[in-house]
Amino acid sequence: MKKRAWIVFFDESGVSLLPQVRRTYAPRGRTPTLRHRLNWKRASMAAALGYHAADAKRGPRLCFHLKPGSYDTATLIEVLEQVGAFYAGEPVVLVWDGLSAHWSRDMRAWVAGQDWLTLERLPAYAPELNPVELLWSAIGADGAASLGEQGPQLTDGPGNGGAVHSEPAGPRHG
Repeated sequence: MKKRAWIVFFDESGVSLLPQVRRTYAPRGRTPTLRHRLNWKRASMAAALGYHAADAKRGPRLCFHLKPGSYDTATLIEVLEQVGAFYAGEPVVLVWDGLSAHWSRDMRAWVAGQDWLTLERLPAYAPELNPVELLWSAIGADGAASLGEQGPQLTDGPGNGGAVHSEPAGPRHG
């Protein structure tokens, strides 16, 4: 059976909003100082990277979601509702890991009512199979701490976070 669906890889990651300390150069006798507010704030990010299974010309799509604190089943369902709206009811095969919130009773009940969504589980200890892990590596050292003043606004802001969606622009010319 051939299914004309989006294959969407999904993952979450937590980040610290404290800046990272790095080695640097400075004029002799002028030690550089790093100033920050010293409150240990954390945020979580979720990303969904989609490829169309039958039509490569549609290009990849990236959605990500930011929120203070960590994800649980209820907030993951909210994120998946936004993913569903982004894909406008087109069939989606969502591939994600074995996090307990992904396979909870509430999540399974919610997914059962979504005709556009099919879930597939990645094998345990296989992050190399999820391309979203490469996104986290790319953000890695620079992460949310490099957002400067935006970081505290992210964690102190009202609501459950924000979603950002991206579709490929036209061809890039160098």
